[in-house]
Amino acid sequence: MADGYLEKHHEDYEARKAAWLRKKRHLPKTGKREIERPDDWAL
Repeated sequence: MADGYLEKHHEDYEARKAAWLRKKRHLPKTGKREIERPDDWAL
């Protein structure tokens, strides 16, 4: 194997992981939704 092969791949992995974490932090939070119930339950 070439010198630095594992180090280079680890650096690439860390860069992809950091980008993924930055993107993940900016995603909107999904909360519970209130179910709209009809006024007349007989329907």
